[in-house]
Amino acid sequence: MTSSFGAASSTDEVLSGIDLSGKRVLVTGVSAGLGVETARALVAHGAQVVGTARDVAKAERLAAGIRAQALNGGGLTLMALDLASLASVRAGTDRLHSDGRPFDAVIANAGVMRTSFGHTADGFETQFGTNHLGHFVFVNRVASLIAPGGRLVVLASTGHRTSDVDLDDPNFERTPYDPGVAYGRSKTANILFAVEFDRRHRASGVRATAVHPGVIKTELDRHMKSDEYDKVIEHINAQLAAEGRPPFQFKTVSQGAATSVWAAFAARAEDVGGRYCEDCHVSEIVQGPLGPMSPGVRSYAVDPERARALWARSEELAGERF
Repeated sequence: MTSSFGAASSTDEVLSGIDLSGKRVLVTGVSAGLGVETARALVAHGAQVVGTARDVAKAERLAAGIRAQALNGGGLTLMALDLASLASVRAGTDRLHSDGRPFDAVIANAGVMRTSFGHTADGFETQFGTNHLGHFVFVNRVASLIAPGGRLVVLASTGHRTSDVDLDDPNFERTPYDPGVAYGRSKTANILFAVEFDRRHRASGVRATAVHPGVIKTELDRHMKSDEYDKVIEHINAQLAAEGRPPFQFKTVSQGAATSVWAAFAARAEDVGGRYCEDCHVSEIVQGPLGPMSPGVRSYAVDPERARALWARSEELAGERF
């Protein structure tokens, strides 16, 4: 696959020349950061976006700026969704089924990062329950609304390199809790979910991919202490310096959301289906040491057998089969 896009590409560059008029897109987490920019870019290129948010009032305050850039029939509708509550997830999907209109893409964007130890409304560890199980149930319940030829894009992270999923102790009942490990588990789960969803739906022309947006300064880091983030960046820069590479630079929000819209509408489905992508490219599986800003995905995160096992465990935890 050839692509002229990379880490510095913006959402509007990726979508340049692509008319999304008549397309419908479901995006979770449109009350901040990447979700807002993803919705803005899609609406600005003609798509009708249904955006979900836990705090709809907050999302509505940002919606005017998104709608102001709408072109060619683009628009934004908001709906309440709390991924940390399966009751909220099920109520939201029921509303979408009552509406009945199909989606050309679903972008599972919402998430939390490095939270203190806690639980969702259903008793799951907060990060695994919100980032993975909430989306697992939500996306599967709307899967029949994804049109043939449609796509699922699941936001993951290089954080997946921290840890594989733990199917025996997903809620840290026997394992000492570590917020970074918990985040890593949830992001590995996001990738594995995309792998198995793609396998199950590719015959009907629906493909799924997981994407790493890059490191962007958004509200995602709100659970980290002020100096904790600085220490992480200092550590990264020390490693980069040891490798003779330039210091770390944050991506802009538009650059961060670019891979999401690229995977949804610009990339070829056969290239990205079942894969992990970053910087608007498909990533290679890397077995050996990985530098802090080096591209690559760990083999356990794209392992088909591991993906099937996680799917079965997730159905068991959620009490619902798909």
